[in-house]
Amino acid sequence: MTTELWDIYDINRVKTGRTVDRGKMTEAIANDMIARREYHIIVHVWYKNPLGEFLISKRSPNKVYGKLWEPTGGSALAGEDSMTAALREGKEELGATPDPRGGRLFKTLDRAPLAPDFLDVWLFDLDMPIEHVVLQEGETCDAMWATKEKILEMIDSGTFIPFHLVPYVNELFYFADKPFWEIGYNDRS
Repeated sequence: MTTELWDIYDINRVKTGRTVDRGKMTEAIANDMIARREYHIIVHVWYKNPLGEFLISKRSPNKVYGKLWEPTGGSALAGEDSMTAALREGKEELGATPDPRGGRLFKTLDRAPLAPDFLDVWLFDLDMPIEHVVLQEGETCDAMWATKEKILEMIDSGTFIPFHLVPYVNELFYFADKPFWEIGYNDRS
């Protein structure tokens, strides 16, 4: 098994020069990072097709929240920026290779005290038939294109990861069809 290292950032999202080993991350280490206001980067990656549907995947049964649906995502590895992590996670988990120019950073959330991370939410345009999805063994076990309404229904029914893990979803769906300047204007970022 290879070691997965994450860069540690301060509250201003400046690298501290230190890393944390995912395999050694404990609740005590996470709580200590939160107390020191230190973070690592997590990405959620949403793909939208020309029909306005979103590509979601089902978590493998062996994972936390196993058999629940979610956007693809994961942690940025040491040395990666957020977009690089988003592109890598999508390729690894679903075989998705969107044009980076068709992607936009939708929102960044500071998830402390829930977790010591910055959550970057990405939205990419992707026109890929479901038959071309390549699932990553041990990570994903199914995928589908779903409408906004279907995903919200899945959240309500408990077949999608819990809302507290995707608290931005209503805002994402509202702005998904809007040009990037309207998103920036709305949240002033």
